Amino acid sequence: MTTLRGIYPALCLTLLAMAAPAASVAQEVAQPETYKFDLGAGIGMSGYLGDANPGSLFSRPGVGGNLSFRYLMNTRIALRGMIGLASLSGTTEGMDNVIPGLENYSFKSTVYDLQARGEFNFFNYGIGETYKRLTRITPYVALGLGVSMSSVSGESHVAMTIPMAVGVKYKIKPRLNLALEFAMTKIVGDKADGAVLSDPYLIKSSFLKNTDWYSTLVLSISYEFGKRCVACHRID
Repeated sequence: MTTLRGIYPALCLTLLAMAAPAASVAQEVAQPETYKFDLGAGIGMSGYLGDANPGSLFSRPGVGGNLSFRYLMNTRIALRGMIGLASLSGTTEGMDNVIPGLENYSFKSTVYDLQARGEFNFFNYGIGETYKRLTRITPYVALGLGVSMSSVSGESHVAMTIPMAVGVKYKIKPRLNLALEFAMTKIVGDKADGAVLSDPYLIKSSFLKNTDWYSTLVLSISYEFGKRCVACHRID
């Protein structure tokens, strides 16, 4: 009996020592992986607002698309760089407000845009980590600055842009995301529809007057990479 009493504590200590590493490994396996970067592409439709179309966003829809790179700061905030393309078109024919000498003017334009945006998710976006109340779907808003180059009738024009967007993201898998986004981009210039419409009413262009806009409605998919260090629950 004395021998057995001595064996039981030693056996328990041995089992605990063997179980501790296994528990640690299990905890590491259960720890969800998170990533710092996101690379994506999107395609959809584009529209134009300006002197040749003052009211209807998608009256003459074109094609819009982008390539993007995100730095995922945390589950709510991301910084995003984008290269975008949009085909625009418009006409003054049939407009109630007649532009003297340009009653039947029409154009087709291609806009290339380079943007830097900040994005804010309304919910903590992700999979797993229930203590953080992560959700697989979230609406978001974005605001940024950029520069565009438009090409109309063989002439190119460069201007600053201010993109504003709203959208919704859905996490298909831990590293795969789907998003639908509507964006309005203000072109701080008035030549995206051609130089002849840059001052049709003899009103000097300014930040708020006589500037063109274009819109995009884009469905995109993105893939996350660059695993984070999760030691001590630290996000780098």
